[in-house]
Amino acid sequence: MTAGPTLSELTLRARDIFRLVVEGFIDTGAPVGSKTLAGSGGVNLSPASIRSVLQELQDAGLLSAAHTSAGRMPTEFGLRLFVDGIMQVAEPSLAERTQIERGLAQGGTIESALAAASTALSEMSAGAGLVMVPRREPRLLQITFVALAPRRALVVLVAEDGGIENRVVDLADPVMPGVLEAAGNYLTARLAGRTLAEAATGIAAEITSGKSALDSASADLVRRGLAIWSRDSAQRPVLVVRGQANLLDDAAVQDLERVRQLLDELESVESIAHVLDAARVAQATRIFIGSENRLMSLSGSSVIATPWRDGDGRVVGVVGVIGPTRLNYARVVPMVDFTAQSLSKLIGQDGFSRP
Repeated sequence: MTAGPTLSELTLRARDIFRLVVEGFIDTGAPVGSKTLAGSGGVNLSPASIRSVLQELQDAGLLSAAHTSAGRMPTEFGLRLFVDGIMQVAEPSLAERTQIERGLAQGGTIESALAAASTALSEMSAGAGLVMVPRREPRLLQITFVALAPRRALVVLVAEDGGIENRVVDLADPVMPGVLEAAGNYLTARLAGRTLAEAATGIAAEITSGKSALDSASADLVRRGLAIWSRDSAQRPVLVVRGQANLLDDAAVQDLERVRQLLDELESVESIAHVLDAARVAQATRIFIGSENRLMSLSGSSVIATPWRDGDGRVVGVVGVIGPTRLNYARVVPMVDFTAQSLSKLIGQDGFSRP
């Protein structure tokens, strides 16, 4: 994003006019002109003086205009400056908190709670509500490799809960039955009762250091099995999206191509999950504005997202809102944060069943 002035480098009147332009744009989705600002009562300057300040803000990269006589709207850099330095965030209203809690209080499966949270956010934010959680990784009981062909093997994963999953592994060279058995026994001994994520790093380090007591063929088979399974698990997120219709508001009619691009992005579960994954490691709400995120650069959209946790404080997933850059950040940020807190409390309560 293009560098520009810091908030402290703006004069007080430039800061006030900048704030009014951003707030006006967020409210209406339309450029804000000098006559509107002069008539709002928020600026005690003539239209000519306001136009001069608007030009200064435009020259600084904070505002843009479709043409000379048009009003101004914030650039992505201007929105970032506003969000980080000017925006005043308030607690969600009682009505908003009640709406979120009412949906989650209906009980049922995790999926139903995610749907309720996503629906509530979409209804209150005028954007699309998003809730993402990686599919639950099973704790394993046994791993077996079965020969399918000279250069192909089937990995059979048996979980403690009785679930069975299969993965096909392509091999560089033919593998003898003894190699398959050795690889399966090795993984079963080290993964039994644990998830792959909990043990994979240690296994990889043991093989790399030569402490695994596996021959080269068995070690290669273990590496391939771990890689296949890890990649597959990472690409299977549960993503619940509600409120796509909110993206087709009156202002969107003027920019249908952007909205079409955004709707296309929402169809790609893996792509959206990749965006939300960036918020999993955050301690607080993350805000991605337009081209700050590669996926959102074409549609010029914003994402507000925050992680939610289980009863042990571990990050379970991410909840958020996606919409045009004129999202009401000051209002949506606390709603997203409250929804994440509510999901975190609910995950360990009785009556909230797992699939």
